[in-house]
This record gives sequence, C-alpha cells and structure tokens, in this order.
Amino acid sequence: MADPNGLDGHHRATLERIFRHPTSHNIQWHDVLPLLRTVGTVSETHEGRYTVTLGEETHTFDASHAHDLNDQAVVDLRRMLRGVGVAPA
Repeated sequence: MADPNGLDGHHRATLERIFRHPTSHNIQWHDVLPLLRTVGTVSETHEGRYTVTLGEETHTFDASHAHDLNDQAVVDLRRMLRGVGVAPA
C-alpha cells in the first residue's frame, strides 16, 4: 500500500501516527480531519460527531472531549484507510 497523490507532509505524519505500533495516544482530531477530507468525505453533525466515508465504508466517530482519538477510533481508521489503499509508504 502506498500514499495516494495529494498527501502533504502533515498528512503523511498523521498517517504514520495512526499506523504506529504500539498505538500512539497523541493523535488529535484536528490533525486527522484534514487527512480524511483529502482521501474521503467528512461531515460533522450538530452533536459534534463526524461521519466519514472512505470508499464504500461509512463510519461515525464521536469527537473526543480530550481531542485525542481513543484506541478503537484508531483501529477503525486503520481499517478504513487500508480499505482504500492509504497507508504509510
């Protein structure tokens, strides 16, 4: 799997944190959202939830009050990103 064209350095750094093992606990929504908007579709509800569509998969994420993604959100993002062929080089 390789990065699609159009990802800048910030997107790539965020992507590397998402796929890092062990799971990084310093991944913030404000870093992830621009990446997701570049490779898919993101909409925000009035409740602060984000509906993300990558390829044919759609998932709704709760925005963390701590701003960092929880472990399950990271696992879900990894699966979705791999599903559309987006992963660190």
